[in-house]
This record gives sequence, structure tokens and C-alpha cells, in this order.
Amino acid sequence: MKTAIINARVKPDLKSDVEKILSHLGITTSQAITMYFEQIKMNKGIPFELKIPNDETVQAMEDARANKNLEDVTLEQLKQDRH
Repeated sequence: MKTAIINARVKPDLKSDVEKILSHLGITTSQAITMYFEQIKMNKGIPFELKIPNDETVQAMEDARANKNLEDVTLEQLKQDRH
């Protein structure tokens, strides 16, 4: 089978973190990219919702990155909030 080569620039930390996760899952970066491309093909677009966050969400993301306004939440609390 003939293959094509993709060159992409990503942050080194992101690449390393993702490769650790993929390794734990037992797949290579190439396999993961191929799966992503297959999903794009099947969905005829990006296989997840893309949208611009509102101002409140942007502020929450900035706060989280700065470790501000965070509260401890347990998995049990999140499960209870769903019901």
C-alpha cells in the first residue's frame, strides 16, 4: 500500500503528552492521525463541534490556565449534578 507523508508543526510538550497517551492506548501517532482522517472523511467534516466560545467561557478558560477561581469538585458531585 502506498502512503503519503504529512509534516505538521506542533508544540513539543503537546506532542510528548499526546504520544504518552497514545502509547498507553497501544496506538501510534500515525495510526491516530489516520483514524482522525477517517472520521473526517466519514463525517464529511471535523468529527466534533467547533464553535467560538462566549465571553464567560473565555474568562473561565483564562482563569483555569492561571489557576484562578478554581474549586475542588469530586467525581461523585459531578455525577449527582447530572441527575
